[in-house]
Amino acid sequence: MTENASGSPDPDEQQTIGASSPEPGSGLDRDPDEWATGEEPMTSAQRSYLDTLAREAGEELPADLTKAEASKHIDRLQGESGRVQDQ
Repeated sequence: MTENASGSPDPDEQQTIGASSPEPGSGLDRDPDEWATGEEPMTSAQRSYLDTLAREAGEELPADLTKAEASKHIDRLQGESGRVQDQ
């Protein structure tokens, strides 16, 4: 982000989030079992996506999964469906 003469962010410049390149050690590959919030109930986004993946796979899953459990099922079902390709 650039600053104008007063030292404030330039209001005409589009703001972004994230990074222009991967950040080493950012924790993106951290095991869900190690998540600080992994024992909390799955999020509504996880529930919705997991429902879609499970329906496509013809599977039934418990509705009371934790965030960590839901993440593991999402990873597994994505891998089985070919929905997400390894890069």
